[in-house]
Amino acid sequence: MSLHFTKPVPALILSLLFGLAPLQGQATLDEILDPELPPPEPERGILVLEYENDLFAGEDRYYTSGVRASWITPRADVPGLLRHVGDLIPFFPGQGDVRASWSIGQNMYTPEDIEEPVPDPEQRPYAGWLYVGGSVAEETGARLDRLQLTLGVIGPASLAERTQKTIHEFMGAPAPQGWDHQLGNEVTLMVSYERQWRSLIRTADQGWRVDLTPHWGGTLGTPFTLVSAGLTLRAGQDLPYDYGPPRIQPALPGSGLFVPRSEWGWYLFAGVDARAVAWNVFLDGNTWQDSPSVDREVLVGDVQVGAVLSLGRARLAYTHVIRTPEFENQVERDDFGALSLSWIF
Repeated sequence: MSLHFTKPVPALILSLLFGLAPLQGQATLDEILDPELPPPEPERGILVLEYENDLFAGEDRYYTSGVRASWITPRADVPGLLRHVGDLIPFFPGQGDVRASWSIGQNMYTPEDIEEPVPDPEQRPYAGWLYVGGSVAEETGARLDRLQLTLGVIGPASLAERTQKTIHEFMGAPAPQGWDHQLGNEVTLMVSYERQWRSLIRTADQGWRVDLTPHWGGTLGTPFTLVSAGLTLRAGQDLPYDYGPPRIQPALPGSGLFVPRSEWGWYLFAGVDARAVAWNVFLDGNTWQDSPSVDREVLVGDVQVGAVLSLGRARLAYTHVIRTPEFENQVERDDFGALSLSWIF
């Protein structure tokens, strides 16, 4: 049985967000930060490793793989100019803790049938993306704001063809045949802004807790240009202090930043995200040259569910994602899984 989404989904999410906004304003910092919560450790950085792949759903198509490694600096190591980012950027609150982070990642996209040497022109084209990013975030306890700059390259220079063929050979999987028809080399530049905040917080005895984290944001650049909004519901025991597990763009945000609430904790979560997409180079094709392309869907939605386990300084998360069709002739929805490990050093 297939899960279908209708066009009103983004409007429903936006209405929920506006309905929750007054609740956020009524919450006090004492209600958001539990008295027993340990203060963040200012001299420690956080390593975040992420791996997303459609093999978790038994598929090998569309958004087929994404990997990213990130380092979130200790607060003491934030460059001097960035420490005052809240005063310089209008969207930032200007009254929280500032962290910088640096990341490197690679995404891969393929058509539905990777064994065809000449891909179907109505299927999404082969494409790879190799990128580095730098971001600055300000966190107040009630809210997290992030601004990120990403520089990368698509085409053969992304090394996606070599990566996928090597992995398939190692696993004994069918070799992808159509990479000769991938998008051409192109430098990419992208700026993203995201905001998340806490709402509908409920606590009970023995560390049980439920909270809701709405988000909204936008991205402007040659890989993606879009606006998005959504929310994540968390429920568990001694939840680590975070905003949901991290995800690779253009997915709903989550966060690499976290603080353990106790020696161990866990939670289950579910989230939705709606995006209005004005440009997606991996569907629309190269920006400055002719290349394979398909007709992009403007409205795209994600539904995700998963679990998070916090053990000491480590946080391990698994997320399963169902994504609505991203292009007009996409017959099946996109299913994939995401693993992430965050470690406080």
